[in-house]
Amino acid sequence: MKKKFSQIESAADEPRVLCIIHDTTNSKTVNECITLNLPASTPVKRLFEDVASKVGYVNGTFDLIWGNGVSVAEKTPLNQSSDKSVVDSGFEPGKKNFLHLTDKDGEQPQIVLEESSGEHDRNQDRFIGPLPREGSVGCSNDYVSQNYSYSSVLSKSETGYVGLVNQAMTCYLNSLLQTLFMTPEFRNALYKWEFEESEEDPVTSIPFQLQRLFVLLQTSKKRAIETTDVTRSFGWDSSEAWQQHDVQELCRVMFDALEQKWKQTEQADLINQLYQGKLKDYVRCLECGYESWRIDTYLDIPLVIRPYGSSQAFASVEEALHAFIQPEILDGPNQYFCERCKKKCDARKGLRFLHFPYLLTLQLKRFDFDYTTMHRIKLNDRMTFPEELDMGSFIDIEDESPQTESCTDSGAENEGSCHSDQMSNDFSNDDGVDEGICLESNSTAERISKIGNEKNSLLYELFSVMVHSGSAAGGHYYACIKSFNDDQWYSFNDQHVSKITHEDIKKTYGGTSGTRGYYSSAFASSTNAYMLIYRLKDPSRNAKFLEVDDYPDHIKKLVQKEKELEEQEKKQREIERNTCKIKLFCMHPVKQIMMENKLEVHKDKTLKEAVEIAYKIMDLEEAIPLDCCRLVKYDEFHDYLERSYEGEEDTPMGILLGGVKSTYMFDLLLETRRPEQAFQCYKPGEVMVKVHVVDLKQEIVTPPVSVRAYLNQTVTEFKYLISKTVNLPAETMRVVLERCYNDLRLLSVANKTLKAEGFFRSNKVFIESSESQDRQLAFTDSHLWKILDRHANTIRLYVSLPEQSPGSQFRRTVFQKASGDSSNVDELCQRIKGPLGNMKSVEAILEESTEKLKTLSLQQQQQQDVDNGDSSKSTEASDFENIESPSNEMDSSASAENRELENQIQVSDPENFQSEERSDSEVNNDRSTSSVDSDILSSSHSSDTLCNVDNAPIPLANGLDSHSITSSRRSKANEGKKETWDTAEEDSGTDSEYDESGKSRGETQYMYFKAEPHVSEEGSGDGQKWLFIHVDKRITLSAFKQHLEPFVGVPSSQFKVFRVYASNQEFESVRLNETLSSFSDDNKITIRLGRALKKGEYRVKVYQLLVNDPEPCKFLLDSVFAKGMTVRQSKEELMPQLREQCGLNLTVDRFRLRKKTWKNPGTVFLDYHVYEEDISISSNWEVFLEILNGAEKMKSMSQLAVLSRRWRPSEMKLDPFQEVVLESSSVDELKEKLSEISGLLVENIEFAKGRGTFPCEISVLEIHQDLDWNPKVSTLNVWPLYICDDGAVIFYRDKTEEMVELTEEQRNELMKKESSRLQKTGHRVTYSPRKEKALKIYLDGAPNKDLTQD
Repeated sequence: MKKKFSQIESAADEPRVLCIIHDTTNSKTVNECITLNLPASTPVKRLFEDVASKVGYVNGTFDLIWGNGVSVAEKTPLNQSSDKSVVDSGFEPGKKNFLHLTDKDGEQPQIVLEESSGEHDRNQDRFIGPLPREGSVGCSNDYVSQNYSYSSVLSKSETGYVGLVNQAMTCYLNSLLQTLFMTPEFRNALYKWEFEESEEDPVTSIPFQLQRLFVLLQTSKKRAIETTDVTRSFGWDSSEAWQQHDVQELCRVMFDALEQKWKQTEQADLINQLYQGKLKDYVRCLECGYESWRIDTYLDIPLVIRPYGSSQAFASVEEALHAFIQPEILDGPNQYFCERCKKKCDARKGLRFLHFPYLLTLQLKRFDFDYTTMHRIKLNDRMTFPEELDMGSFIDIEDESPQTESCTDSGAENEGSCHSDQMSNDFSNDDGVDEGICLESNSTAERISKIGNEKNSLLYELFSVMVHSGSAAGGHYYACIKSFNDDQWYSFNDQHVSKITHEDIKKTYGGTSGTRGYYSSAFASSTNAYMLIYRLKDPSRNAKFLEVDDYPDHIKKLVQKEKELEEQEKKQREIERNTCKIKLFCMHPVKQIMMENKLEVHKDKTLKEAVEIAYKIMDLEEAIPLDCCRLVKYDEFHDYLERSYEGEEDTPMGILLGGVKSTYMFDLLLETRRPEQAFQCYKPGEVMVKVHVVDLKQEIVTPPVSVRAYLNQTVTEFKYLISKTVNLPAETMRVVLERCYNDLRLLSVANKTLKAEGFFRSNKVFIESSESQDRQLAFTDSHLWKILDRHANTIRLYVSLPEQSPGSQFRRTVFQKASGDSSNVDELCQRIKGPLGNMKSVEAILEESTEKLKTLSLQQQQQQDVDNGDSSKSTEASDFENIESPSNEMDSSASAENRELENQIQVSDPENFQSEERSDSEVNNDRSTSSVDSDILSSSHSSDTLCNVDNAPIPLANGLDSHSITSSRRSKANEGKKETWDTAEEDSGTDSEYDESGKSRGETQYMYFKAEPHVSEEGSGDGQKWLFIHVDKRITLSAFKQHLEPFVGVPSSQFKVFRVYASNQEFESVRLNETLSSFSDDNKITIRLGRALKKGEYRVKVYQLLVNDPEPCKFLLDSVFAKGMTVRQSKEELMPQLREQCGLNLTVDRFRLRKKTWKNPGTVFLDYHVYEEDISISSNWEVFLEILNGAEKMKSMSQLAVLSRRWRPSEMKLDPFQEVVLESSSVDELKEKLSEISGLLVENIEFAKGRGTFPCEISVLEIHQDLDWNPKVSTLNVWPLYICDDGAVIFYRDKTEEMVELTEEQRNELMKKESSRLQKTGHRVTYSPRKEKALKIYLDGAPNKDLTQD
């Protein structure tokens, strides 16, 4: 008793696990949940039993997956046979554990039934219809598409019917396919057709793919099946899935395709037998009774919702049908020429139904065109339709004498005068013209008797309603279909199938009383019926669906084949559920590149088997033996080897990886070794350290060696560990830890642990063990620090040199400039050139140039203590002069040596000296669209900019400022943002973004630069040359260009640097005082010849302003304006460029420049205005050039230039623009000026300000009412005008001029013209619908590549 009591007491103390389970298999229960509070020791399989008991499902027919904020698709189901406790399986005591109850293998859970018989199980495949689920009743809430949501799509159908997956926008296709499937006559006929594989490819056979789809819809256990095989047989690709089409259009095209495929088969006339009717299109003379007519066939009857010009819709389908056959009188100008009367007479024109099809299709024409807005619209008016429709009253039973009839085409002349907006294209079928003859073969009495009998038997029952929910801009289709098995209505809404009632059908009548439809947007949206399909009530013809036993043999085989395929898919899904998928990495032992792949291995496969799979995946058979490979746990983000799996070769991968999961928090590495090596044991808890050895003498840093250590080790122990690996003495070893970029820490405290020093999972250290005096210096002053600092800041760049270099004449000028003595140039060139056989290789010259540049820079650094203040001299000198002699007192031997080096570089490649004819402006003309600010070389807030040493408080031994030691490198994660950041940054706000001559001490200090030739793999032109450059990214662009001078062959002021981005877009780098800190390894740079911008210069894009042209803004050219230049000077510089590049021969007084803001003309620039003083100017500035018709009227900034345009309401037109120059902002002066140019009386002038972007386009149908005419103000610079700057648009009119009265036809024509005009100019276009693609079904399974054929 005591023992039992202690057990009860311990159970009470046991922690509890709260489980909240959502049942997502049913639309009714998706928002409901059940709660279980279980002991922590409860096994998982007991959890499944408890859940099954709670929800009433058979255990084993559903899955439970985690639901804590992760999508269902990304979760792996719990193992329902597991004996593990819920806590061991990941449940957390004391917290809410959310689970989703989902379908198992795509099949709905089985319901626990009180009475379950084997007979029912056997018949389940045979009977398509509602499954006998307890308590299931028709529920309108499952149907109402106004509440259509993605969660309802995920719900499992309880009806037994299978849904169709929406590929993207194929809901219209799904609706039609479900309707055809639920039509017994069509389905049975399709099953009777037999596919001959020898005659056709099954993939492109439309009937066969429909057959397969119907078999799956009838026998599949899935919730929904795909339609991709059907659309593939149509010849559609994946893009077609994103095209939304009209379901009635699809019906016609599909029927036509089936007829083509069924030619010369029993089904050849199936579509006509089921869906085709006949009608008569007639015209009868009202004077002599003569009638001209022809017979047309139709597949559907289009019914107008609202008559043309009427605001009242037809109330019902019956009313619309009566209107359809209502004749019209042709009189007046529309009189009909009667062949019997031989004159134009009044006539009656109309349609008569002669025969109705077995399956009657009615299209409710809800899509129309609004000529007021010039947009397609949807008519959501209410139109009722009966469940039973009597078509007897619409059949033609007139007694017509044969002698008054004429079966000709003459009546077709006037067809469409009334019904052209109602008739389908099928009504113009000329093949049916001769069919009228057959009516005359019988006597009139027999004919009337026959039609009378037919009239009495034309009762149709509704069985399909195809519903459109949305607007004319787009929406969603679904079908409401009545099953002929049980007369129950169902909603087929893509994947979701549910029961509905007739009350739900009534909700599709339309009207505005209901709630908003499927889409909620700026466009009116509603849910209403679009196509109705009725079946004739005729017991002798009404068919039932074929039973399984009655299937033709080929269908039985197809059913069996599809079942086997479904079983295979089920097994494959089971395998997928038990497959571990994890990232796999491998450093290729030969290529030495890190490879990445995905390892997919069954959870029961052993580690040894997984190694074999990974070995094959990585394709290492020819590189290394299998026994030299193993799998280890790896963290790719930190490049950290977590552990190895010694002695676990036979352990299943499911255990090693912690089970099958959708994602893993670690990766696997296929580690390799050489045959003579042994694998190292990696234990959990160890940290990885990459050790780089530094050689002070050669100034190199070796590639890393991996060492594993423990965080509780001391620095001394760590040194001895490294010593064993790299064979260097531990006693003299200096260890430097790089925690992050430029954060270098010397580990000098011997007994401090690695953890205390900041070691983490993956670390990088540098070691040096020489006995030099360098170790006595402070670390930041040591040679070791300089090498590591250089190593951390050096980047690799690929530089493309110009294909052509300047001509020899230009080279001579450069040499004279460099040497200062032109007399020695020829002699120097001859001495350097020598015989061709003695010429050095380009590689040797490049290497020599690098060394000499380095020597030259070091000499400059030594000189700076003597001549520190001379760096700012000669501000107008070029970059080339400054770098050659920064102190202007350079050692002459160094200068001569430098000149010799330059000559060697240039002369060694004589082909580079071809003339470069392309000017700077021509290069930029090609990039007129890339007006984004060229390139930002480092951010304005960067702390590692080294060029501005004036701001550096503490210059260090190597010339770096103190900030640079702790500045942080941009991480790899930010590299992806670089492109946008680089080109979008605005001007920094300084007086100029260019600084060519202000050399600071930092620029004269040596920054690492090494160049070597490179062969591009991109196959550039033969003349294209590449350099592979290692450079310190703290170098300024100015200094970088100076280093490039020997390789380009011209001074830095004569070439431009373009940065190449991933998309091959190029942007010019112009900010010479910025560093290369935004560049990263392997970035590309293109060098182009042409004058680079100097300090105070700005590149300007010049556009021509054409106020009366359809496109008023036209790009002309790129030019360069300078700070301090007057507007007149810039105009004088533009004149030759305009003449040469644009063919505009202008004098300086024939044009003006003015401000450009987007496309709006602004302030007129006066000739005496000075850039930067009177006119703000910035990088990639844009300006308008306006050609004047006469002398310039703008003389003062107090004047105001506005653009006026007269509106003539009596002619419904606008006059061209005319400029008006005002001396003040007075409204009275404006009216006086307008009176002068128009001849109108001042008191009769009314004006209004234009709206929007220039030229302020507005429809002539709206301008008279929509603008704010004659505002009650006395000046222009107050509300509501606010005209304070040049370029405003003013419309004016004569208030006594009457508006012309337009007929409806004239107004509609004008609407079309105005809409076309405004859309071309880009104005007043508020909605731009997706361009519709014509719906086509390709009979050969692929689109016709001959685009000239329709």
